[in-house]
Amino acid sequence: MRRTPDNTRADGAAPADGARPSHRGRAAALVLRSWGVSLRRRFRAGELGSFPVVLVLATVWIIFQSLNSNFLSPRNLSNLSVDIVGTGLIAVGIVFVLLLGDLDLSVGSISGFAAAVFAVLNVNHGVPEWLALIVAVLVGTVTGAVQGFSCAKTRVPVFVVTLAGLLTWNGLMLYVLGTSGTINLDEDGLVAKLTSYYFTNDGVAYGLAAVCAGIVFLIMYQNRRRRLAVGMPHRSLRDIGVRTGGLAVIAFASAYLLNRFQGLPLALLIFLVVVASLDIVLRHTRYGRQVYALGGGVEAARRASLNVTAIQTAVLAVSGTMAAIGGLFLASRITSVSQSSGSGVLLLNAIAAAVIGGTSLFGGRGTTWSAVLGMLVIQSISSGMSITDTPTAIQFVITGGVLFAAVVIDALARRSQETHGRA
Repeated sequence: MRRTPDNTRADGAAPADGARPSHRGRAAALVLRSWGVSLRRRFRAGELGSFPVVLVLATVWIIFQSLNSNFLSPRNLSNLSVDIVGTGLIAVGIVFVLLLGDLDLSVGSISGFAAAVFAVLNVNHGVPEWLALIVAVLVGTVTGAVQGFSCAKTRVPVFVVTLAGLLTWNGLMLYVLGTSGTINLDEDGLVAKLTSYYFTNDGVAYGLAAVCAGIVFLIMYQNRRRRLAVGMPHRSLRDIGVRTGGLAVIAFASAYLLNRFQGLPLALLIFLVVVASLDIVLRHTRYGRQVYALGGGVEAARRASLNVTAIQTAVLAVSGTMAAIGGLFLASRITSVSQSSGSGVLLLNAIAAAVIGGTSLFGGRGTTWSAVLGMLVIQSISSGMSITDTPTAIQFVITGGVLFAAVVIDALARRSQETHGRA
């Protein structure tokens, strides 16, 4: 039967059901098809991004939710969002060091040393909390800078210098604490409130979700405009809209769950602000580009006239600063500082979080958000093991297995990139 241009039959009858093509359906199919092609191309080139860790995180959540329905409850998710902050901040600092292809083994000891300095100044000597807090953070900055400058000038591997730092700063922490061993913090003080204060007004959490979605949209849109102006490949407006919409759904769902318990935790707000700020520093400043360049090769960076000494010193200073801040949050969580602060599996968890989240051990690839994703995986495993009464030994085995898988994926991605001439 002949049809007219408006898709009606020549005799005036309406078209049969399903005869009119669905423009929305075709658009959705095209978007999904383009995403599939893009994913296959990126996988073949070794550019996996955050897909593997997101898949692992989703699997962990599904498994533990099936074992215990309280795992994804508002209370447990709220506690989880606070528990990731202390170690997560330390892991963010490690991301900077890993981008250079190095490893900082002293962050655990620096975190304990900084917390001890704060506790002794504030509790034993009556120094105001705000001043003691600043001094403690500066302690982390100075110790990291000293290590970075030493590595740059002597060209001794970073892990060797920081291994010496691990012993040195731990010894200084024990000396500062003295024979008392444990110092209890003021439960109503500034540091204690870092992890105990919640914004009970529902609008704060929803407002943060809206701001996050808006900022992400603006960043992607501005990036699209810059690329379009110089004729470079760029994302379509539909792709930007879909990505922003997906993030908005996750952000508002998280805000809803947090509001069902006690509201938005102050610790989580600070964590997200710090991570986002350092991500901007890494990806949108000259210093950040220099860090990535140095991670691509030290000698090449020297020949490009980059100040390797300054960059390496600054990176280790950032790592030390984040370790000190993380140590204060860990002390806030238990409102005390003891001789065991900064020890145990803290260092291993911080390094594992950065690597599991997608930061390459070979340097030059990773973001601060890698630490967030990796920390979510590690803490989710810990939380799930706790509510299901699983032995701690099994937790270590599972975390170690996830870390090994992340390292293997990183190595395979590196090999694939070399094959495609991208490494």
